[in-house]
Order: sequence, then C-alpha cells, then structure tokens
Amino acid sequence: MMLTLVGLSRGFLEDQQRRARGVGADIIIKDSGASAMSLSVGFSEKLIPFLEKQPHITMATGALMQPIGPLSSITGLDLAKFSQMSGPFRFLEGHAIQKDDEVIIDEYYSRQHNLHAGDPITILNRQWRVSGVFEPGKLARLIIPLKTLQDLTENHGKVMVVYVKLDSPANTQKVVDYLRNLPGVNGKFQILSMEELISQFSVENIPMLKGFIGVVIALGAVVGFLVVFLSMYTAVLERTREIGVLKALGASPVFILNVLLRETTLLAILGAVCGILFTYGTRWLISTFAPGGLLQDIVPDWWPIASGIALIGALLGAAWPGAKAARQDAIEALSYE
Repeated sequence: MMLTLVGLSRGFLEDQQRRARGVGADIIIKDSGASAMSLSVGFSEKLIPFLEKQPHITMATGALMQPIGPLSSITGLDLAKFSQMSGPFRFLEGHAIQKDDEVIIDEYYSRQHNLHAGDPITILNRQWRVSGVFEPGKLARLIIPLKTLQDLTENHGKVMVVYVKLDSPANTQKVVDYLRNLPGVNGKFQILSMEELISQFSVENIPMLKGFIGVVIALGAVVGFLVVFLSMYTAVLERTREIGVLKALGASPVFILNVLLRETTLLAILGAVCGILFTYGTRWLISTFAPGGLLQDIVPDWWPIASGIALIGALLGAAWPGAKAARQDAIEALSYE
C-alpha cells in the first residue's frame, strides 16, 4: 500500500513534468494567484502580441484548460503556433485536426477509453470525432482548437496560460526579470521559467498530497502492528505446549523469545518482498485500465523505508506476546489444552 501510493504520487508528478517540458517553451505566464497544479482564472489573450514585441521573445502562444472529470481536462491550443514552438505532433493513428468538431488524444487516453482515430466521443455535452492519436508528452491528453474551446466555455478572447519561446535559453532569467518589472505585466501575472515551474511539481510543494501520504503510511504502520500483534498472540497460544516442551528441556526465556522474534523477522522480510512484487502488479493494472488518469512509478528508494516500517511493526507486535510466552511455567504450558 505504501509503495503503491508513493509510486502513484511520483508517477503523476513526473508525468506533469514531462508534459510541461514537451511544450518547448522557455517561460510560462499565469494568473498571479495560480499555483503549479491549479487552473488559473482566464485573462485576455491580447497579452500574446504584446509579449511578442518584447526583446528576445520570438513567439508566444496561449492555452485554455477545461476540466471534464476528476483527473482529466481538455485543452484548447493555437495548434499552428503550438506545433511551431514544441515541434509537430507525432501521430500513431490518424491525422491533425481539420474540422471544428474534431479532437486529438494522446496514447494513454486512447488506451484507457479504447478510442481510435475516427471514433466518436462526447465531451462537454457535444459530439466529437477523434481525428488522431498522438504520442504522449505534449502538454495535454485531449486537445481541440483554442477558439473552439473559448466559444464552448464562454471564455471569448481568454487564455489561462501563455507559453513564451526565446531566441536563446541563455536569456531566460534576463527576460523573466525584465517581464516582472514591465509596466502592464508587473504584479498582474506569475512569470516563471519552465524549469522553475517544473521544480514545483514535487510532493514537498503540494501540502495536501504530502499530508495524505503521511497519514496513509501511519495507518499502514498501525494496522500492520495490530495484525501482527494479533497473529503472533494467536500463534503463541497455539504453541503453548511446544513452548512448555522447550522450557522442560531447559530452554531459557531469552532463547524462546529469540526464536519467536527470529520467526517474526523472517515473516516480515518475506512480507516486504511480496509487497515489493505486488507493486509491479498494481503498476500493470493501472497502466492497463487507467493510464489516462494515473501513472505509477516503481520506487526502489522507498523499498528499505517500507521494509523497515514493516519489520519494526512486526517486531513490536511480536515482542509482548513473545515475552509473555517465555515467562510461562513449564508445567502449566504442558497441561494446556
């Protein structure tokens, strides 16, 4: 459970990083109150031609996003300018959008919803046709023309983000500083280099996600402790006569406790190995049935952490019943039914 949860959070954030890099921009401009993961309030796309007149800026293009589900949204783009900035879409099926009622989707969304080029799809209470399926890593999973999404969502002439391409990446920080102090832009927008934005995609910068992971790990440790405690307590009761025989043969309480704790350690290690193997199974299930919304990474750096938590919980859970068993009187233990 711990490894799967950490793998999901890391996979989601790394996917966001890949998709941000896939834009090919050097600078991103968002509403001043927007966070790294939130959709900002729309602002006028008139900012785009204004930006293109500034030094070192060769191109700027806007995007509009509209949620269509718990973990998915549709993105409106100026497809010609976006392709010029990021490079052309690589289509696995079909072709680029040619009509207003067409949408292109990435491979992950195609697999999850079993959609292919030419299939119909209903989004925003409207019927669309999938014109093409493209390789993932290009900002969004579902893309339609910017003007079409603006009209559908009553956001005429508005965008949520603007991506800026420079004549050289070496000028990025200089242009960021210049724009932050530019009249008409200063204080109204959040201006970040793409590397700054990408660095924000981390568990540490998302308090709710970090807290959620901590709570689940704590619950996993507590539940594991209780399960092991009850299991060991039951196992000790069932082996009362065996413990009595060992004591009658001269086994000391320390020897008996040592035997029980070694057995617990072995079980905890085997359980940790099984847990690690199960994460490969959950990744396969997620990549097969829900690749469009969730991605899971394998997290080897968390293997010793999760295994340590499991081992400590198991030893703590076995210590009390083991100590109680070791203190039993040999005669009483041998007469136990």
